[in-house]
Amino acid sequence: MADDTSGVSRRAALGSAGAAATAAVVVSSSSSGAQESAVTKAVPKLKRIKMATIAVPDLDAIEPLYKDWLGYVVVERGEVAEELANSWGAPKSAGRPFIMMQPESGTNVYIRAVEIDPVPEYKAMTTWGWNAIEIIVDDPDALYTKLLDSPFTLLGEPAGLKNYPSIRATQFKGPAEDVLYLTAETGDRTNSLLLRPGAFVGRIFIMVVAGPDINALQDWYADTFDMARGPINNSPIDLINEAQGLPLGSERPLTIVSMSDHGNILELDGYGEHTGPRPHGEGQLPPGIAITSMIVDSIDAIDAKTITEPVTTYGSRSATIVGPAGELLELIEDRT
Repeated sequence: MADDTSGVSRRAALGSAGAAATAAVVVSSSSSGAQESAVTKAVPKLKRIKMATIAVPDLDAIEPLYKDWLGYVVVERGEVAEELANSWGAPKSAGRPFIMMQPESGTNVYIRAVEIDPVPEYKAMTTWGWNAIEIIVDDPDALYTKLLDSPFTLLGEPAGLKNYPSIRATQFKGPAEDVLYLTAETGDRTNSLLLRPGAFVGRIFIMVVAGPDINALQDWYADTFDMARGPINNSPIDLINEAQGLPLGSERPLTIVSMSDHGNILELDGYGEHTGPRPHGEGQLPPGIAITSMIVDSIDAIDAKTITEPVTTYGSRSATIVGPAGELLELIEDRT
């Protein structure tokens, strides 16, 4: 969640998405079989966020940064397998080193960093695709104070959302143009739509994707994954306006769609005509936040073209599709 200048719109969208997700799975005892069938079809096919992949020019700088300042620990390291790189549509990422990091809570939601060649012209929040990772934290004010001494760059000081001051967030950017929104419910967490952090810095719970046409974004996610449409709100988001060289009061459209598991959300942002596709090295992952991996029951149940046939590099089938803004969505099957 961005700063308080956008609080009303983002919180309203969050509430609408949560209500829609709840309505999709509630069936009264008097419902007919046909009604039950219709409701079942409305459950989103995206279950939860599994991993965000950042593509970085200096992998050695990422591990100590995330470990020392965010408490994330490496649970796997190696080189990208050829079939996995091909499944991303990034064959030249094969053999590149990677690390996979996990929050200190032990939650099985990860941040993976994959090494790429530098793309010096790329600047965060100025192109289409994945633009921010939102992480649930315990105390954004204390984390803000800590990160001021870190290599992270401050984008937004801690602020509560307008009319919902118990939800507070601060924003920072890493050296790989990896933007992090660090958000907490500081009030009653038992009744919050937000997840509980489980650690000082917890897991990813929102991924932010931007494109030139927010209606096309919303329609694609709704139609492809049976996600409920929510209201599209116009709001100024100062950190994005600043990145794009726009007046701070400039408004942009945004909305939110929920996955089937509680507290797992995608934010959809509309960017203006002055933005465009993300530059990247030939055959490599795009720089910054490159991929969002999400759990699904069945890849075959999703009507979308995958880059390659499913592979089994995670011990279960996975495949990658390209969204309407050029974003890479890696679908990983898990029926448990």
